[in-house]
Amino acid sequence: MKILSALVVVAILLAVTIGVGVYLRWRQSRPRRHIAHEVVQPERLGADALGENATLLQFSTQMCARCPGVHRILSSIADDHDGVLHLDVDLTHRPDIARHFHVLQTPTTLVLDGAGAVQTRFGGAPSRDVIELELARLTGKTAHA
Repeated sequence: MKILSALVVVAILLAVTIGVGVYLRWRQSRPRRHIAHEVVQPERLGADALGENATLLQFSTQMCARCPGVHRILSSIADDHDGVLHLDVDLTHRPDIARHFHVLQTPTTLVLDGAGAVQTRFGGAPSRDVIELELARLTGKTAHA
């Protein structure tokens, strides 16, 4: 009977662990809009300016495996939209910026409006479609198909 009880406990723990993992994975790349709308100063990030309509601000590190793919997607989206700039900030040697923006994972992407205010935050690798929809919501223009 003890073996059966142990197997039941292990099965329950496994189910809970899988459930928590699935929830965290689902939540990871979803947009968060209920954030403090801080205005980002481009000079602090080593940039000359921000995008006229929006800025896709990516935080990455040298050891991040998913960051190059996100970089390609965000650069392509910025190239497709007038007034949108992609800015990639390497946090490897900038822990001050990571602390300031509360970056706990890379890639982390912030979508800034034309004034540089943080409008949306993505933890993990966001999909192209979700970024396109966020830009459409922010700029009032339709998303590219």
